[in-house]
Amino acid sequence: MRLNRRQVVRELLEQRGEALVVTGLGASTYDVFAAGDVDANFYLWGAMGGATMVGLGLAMAQPGRRVVVVTGDGELLMGAGALTVVVDQRPANLAVLVLDNEAFGETGRQAGLTSRGLDLAHLAAGAGFRATYTARSEDDLGELTNLILRQHGPVLGVAKVELSEDPVALPTRDGPVLTHRFREGLSLQAE
Repeated sequence: MRLNRRQVVRELLEQRGEALVVTGLGASTYDVFAAGDVDANFYLWGAMGGATMVGLGLAMAQPGRRVVVVTGDGELLMGAGALTVVVDQRPANLAVLVLDNEAFGETGRQAGLTSRGLDLAHLAAGAGFRATYTARSEDDLGELTNLILRQHGPVLGVAKVELSEDPVALPTRDGPVLTHRFREGLSLQAE
C-alpha cells in the first residue's frame, strides 16, 4: 500500500515553521495549495523540470531560511541534471521532497521510470546529496519529515504515493501576482 499524497504534504507542511516552499508541475502545486495557501509558497505553473533549480536559487539567496521543493517524480527527472548542480553548490538549507506515484500523472498517467526500478533516492545519493530517504508507509513519515525539515542539506526525500485523482485545488496562475506575493512574504521590495 502506498501513501496518500495529500496527507503526506499536509502533515509535513503543518510542521514547516518559516520554511519557504517551491512547487513543481501539477499535483504538487495542488497539494501544497490544498494544505494551506501562504505567501511563503511559490507555485511554478508549467515550468516542468525547473522546481529544483528555482529552489536552489532561492536557498542561495535566503541562506537563513529552509527551502523545501515539493515535486513529482516525472518533473524531477525532466531536470535531473539539477541534482548535480545542487551538490556542487551544497546549500545547507535545501530539501527536495519527491511525490513518486511512478507515473507521468500530468500527461496521461503513463508508467514512469520509477515504476521500472529507477530509485530516486539512490540517484540523489549518487550525485552527492548529504542524505536521502524513501518513505513507503505511514510509519516512515516521521523520518521523512525530519529529513525534509531539519537535516543539514542538501537532502532529498521520496514519498511513494498512490496514483490518485484528488480534487484539483488551484492557486492563481498569474505569475506577476505570485511573484509579488512571494516577495512580500520575504519582506523584499518588488522591483
